[in-house]
Amino acid sequence: MNNLDNKNYDVDLGDGVVIFKNINTTLGFVRYNIAAEVEYIFVNPLFRRKGLAKKLLEIVEEKTKIKPTPQDPVSFLGEKLFKVNKKEIN
Repeated sequence: MNNLDNKNYDVDLGDGVVIFKNINTTLGFVRYNIAAEVEYIFVNPLFRRKGLAKKLLEIVEEKTKIKPTPQDPVSFLGEKLFKVNKKEIN
């Protein structure tokens, strides 16, 4: 699975949770609240650097109509993710 655009995964949408998974494992997920504050985001190490976290955050924004922000406290990697997405927007 080198190309996520082929949609070789399923998307489960729940109340405040988005999960990407394939037949074998969970690729990644995000948990968020109604204010689009990201409480937790995870991408399986085998599937990182493929744009999965960005796609998860895009779905949060589509569902809430609010730009996602990290909920405090956020890990160093979480801060890095949100800084990268902020640079892409500007």
